[in-house]
Amino acid sequence: MTPVPDGGLSLNVALSKSNLVLTKSEISSGDAELAAHVEKPPVPPSFPEGGLQAWLTVLGGSMILFCTFGAVQSFGVYQAYYSSHYLSQYAASDISWIGSLQTFLLFAGGLPAGKLFDEGYFHHCIGAGSLIYLFSIFMLSLAKPHQYYQIILAQGIGMGIGMGLLFLPAISVTSHYFRRRRAAAMGVVLAGSSLGAVIYSIMLNNLFNGSAGFGWGVRAAAFIDLGLLGTANLLMKTRLPSRRERPDAKPVDVKAILSDLGYWLCVIGATLTFWGLFVPFFYLQVFSEKHGLSKNIGFYAIPIMNASSLFGRTIPNFLGDVIGPFNVMIPCTVISGGLLFLMFAATNLGGTIAFGILYGFFSGGFISLITPAAASFSRDLNEIGTRIGITSFVIAFALLTGNPIAGALVQVNGSYIWYRPLVFASVVVLAGAACLTAARSILSERKNTNRL
Repeated sequence: MTPVPDGGLSLNVALSKSNLVLTKSEISSGDAELAAHVEKPPVPPSFPEGGLQAWLTVLGGSMILFCTFGAVQSFGVYQAYYSSHYLSQYAASDISWIGSLQTFLLFAGGLPAGKLFDEGYFHHCIGAGSLIYLFSIFMLSLAKPHQYYQIILAQGIGMGIGMGLLFLPAISVTSHYFRRRRAAAMGVVLAGSSLGAVIYSIMLNNLFNGSAGFGWGVRAAAFIDLGLLGTANLLMKTRLPSRRERPDAKPVDVKAILSDLGYWLCVIGATLTFWGLFVPFFYLQVFSEKHGLSKNIGFYAIPIMNASSLFGRTIPNFLGDVIGPFNVMIPCTVISGGLLFLMFAATNLGGTIAFGILYGFFSGGFISLITPAAASFSRDLNEIGTRIGITSFVIAFALLTGNPIAGALVQVNGSYIWYRPLVFASVVVLAGAACLTAARSILSERKNTNRL
């Protein structure tokens, strides 16, 4: 055995220490590289909760709702005019299909429009929707008396498709600027529809029954729409990057949405409520005139209800930001269901005004709060557009059938039997309130809070 010199032993120890240091260095370097490649959790977006561009976008959204949902809520004027003049040979349920188809497409369009909005096609949606809507309303002004197909094509289908592309993006874009005050911002946007309904109802009633007639009455509304929609397209801007601009964005878990029991109870509750909620908006003017009130009082029945709805779509929303949208929406829904029975008292001036004010306010509270309530089930910001789109699509079927059902119930052999549609509407609205209460209970357990 050959002895190792002392110097050789020292050299071996030195080499071993050197290798150990090198190994530690390599490990440290590897850890650093590994740490660099570890995916950091995404930083949640911040919300300005106001500012010039935020409120300009809200203003633009209000203008869009003024033109679209405002037209839906003033359909009672068309219903009354068609029944007595333009389509007098058709039953009330046949005429109500025009407004119901329009409303159906407005809400059903939320599903494709919501998807396009999430993918970053906001301006494409509102631009195309504006063009289709304006073309259709000008075509409606050219429709001839007793030509049902012309009116349903222009007003029911054409305007409905345009509304569908405009409605949901105009509401959803507020979520780019507001989180804590989102319900209030959406309420201001939806208040535009009540203001539009007031103005259109008064204007169209006077023009249709005056020297201007139907054609120029519709064209007057169309020119207002042209100015407002053009301005809205210029004012509104998105702020957050779309899913298309974030290739690493987490995909929406559609399976989780479809299996979310609480969310679906909310959707069912909203569907039942909308099934009966718009019956007074379609039939109050006809109801008052059939009970002997003068045409002047009948003309202002719907504007009074819509004027009250303007406050119903703003005040409850501000309160909803404080105590939660469900906590405000459910009482508004229950009261609306009960008030439908009070429409029987709207047979004189005082009863008509009292019913219009009360029903307009509380039904407006439900209409404006259902969107933030459905959005509150979202587990991620990316889900908001999808959940609102699904909700809109499902409730569209209730809006498609609710008023024609009421029309079929009210008119029997040419006679009007009013208790049948009013009982139907009240029962389904109260059933909707029960489902919304169950949905709130499930969400409260999930989030461990009563501020919902």
